[in-house]
Amino acid sequence: MLKYDKNIQSIRGMHDYLPKDTIIWQYIENILITILDSYGYKEIRFPIIEDTNLFKRSIGEVTDVIEKEMYNFTDRNGNNLTLRPEGTSGCVRAGIKHGLFYHQEQRLWYLGPMFRYERPQKGRYRQFHQFSAEAFGQIGPDIDAELILITARCWEKLGINHHLSLELNSIGSLSSRTSYRKKLITFLEKNLSNLDNNALRRLYSNPLRILDTKNTKTKELLLNAPILSDHLDDDSRVHFSELCQLLNLLGVSYRVNPYLVRGLDYYNKTVFEWVTDSLGVKKTICAGGRYDELVQELGGHSVPAIGFSIGLERVILLMQEINNITILNKNIYIDVYLISIGDSSRKHAMLLSENIRSTLPSLRLMVHHGGGNIKKQFYCANKHKPQIILIMNEKNVLEKTIILKNLQSKTQEILKHDAVSERLKNILHITCNSTDNT
Repeated sequence: MLKYDKNIQSIRGMHDYLPKDTIIWQYIENILITILDSYGYKEIRFPIIEDTNLFKRSIGEVTDVIEKEMYNFTDRNGNNLTLRPEGTSGCVRAGIKHGLFYHQEQRLWYLGPMFRYERPQKGRYRQFHQFSAEAFGQIGPDIDAELILITARCWEKLGINHHLSLELNSIGSLSSRTSYRKKLITFLEKNLSNLDNNALRRLYSNPLRILDTKNTKTKELLLNAPILSDHLDDDSRVHFSELCQLLNLLGVSYRVNPYLVRGLDYYNKTVFEWVTDSLGVKKTICAGGRYDELVQELGGHSVPAIGFSIGLERVILLMQEINNITILNKNIYIDVYLISIGDSSRKHAMLLSENIRSTLPSLRLMVHHGGGNIKKQFYCANKHKPQIILIMNEKNVLEKTIILKNLQSKTQEILKHDAVSERLKNILHITCNSTDNT
């Protein structure tokens, strides 16, 4: 048997999330799911592994994702496969395969891990998690506004809305971008000495990506460059104007950023980002836009579409940074801990606990297993910080009673088995037919 000198570690840029961590993940995910459900969006699930050609066709061969960030491998049958670097391509592929877009509108959401081989840094990992929504079959700016409203409602519910701002732009149609691309290249060719290596590499392959450079010198140069919004086609210009009017009417604050483009080739018309300065440097928390040609590009009918993705790791970092996770403390601990003394009482304690769970499904009830004296069991109970401890001994079994110890009010009472659930409901303010204990 092989021996290893050290323990096997997780892969760099891919993290474990322990029970104390998953509480905040579940809290955020439940809020997002509830909001999307209230707008009529339905969940879709699709594989995390897809044919590599799916991403090459949709994302664009000269993007950073395709050129250097994908996790590719060949399986035993010689198929070239990829761990998904983003979700929209897989969502569209699944929709085409199952006929979801044929003469139908679809409003979908999904969440899960994505994979990109990038240099790991705070809030940017090689396995990261996104919550996304996609709307298919609607051409007007009203669906763009709805998705922005959904994200705004998510920030408000999570308590981070004052730390986020919306940036908005239109990148027009493919034909208008082609025309603008030529003018941008001409301008940049006259200023090659002011371009960094990344900009030089993208100059002829994907020059629009230079617009969102982080290089200060290149940013200063772009202040004098042609602006994409001056070269929009009429349809894109009207669409963007109507979207801005809608957002003004709805009271959504935004800033038009003429340098905002998306890193994937399938976008057109509306693009947007929610950004924050509360993480030390400017970070994007959520990004989205229209991709009206993607369904047809991947083999389906022509279907207009728009979507967004939220980076869950960055949402968590932001909530931690502004100390907005104290509300989760009540979900870390259980409500009731059940102690039993003696073999007979252990069996009856389990029976009673199941009866209580049937009546109060949202109750967080933990039963002590493995025996031990009462001192040891109380020690174990206190680790979970319950509000109530139930104690059953052999005498209680004979009398069909149980001892209820309320640790908050420091009171103790003896209850008949059939009265326990009602008493717990009153003390903990639990609704019997609800699974929501918040």
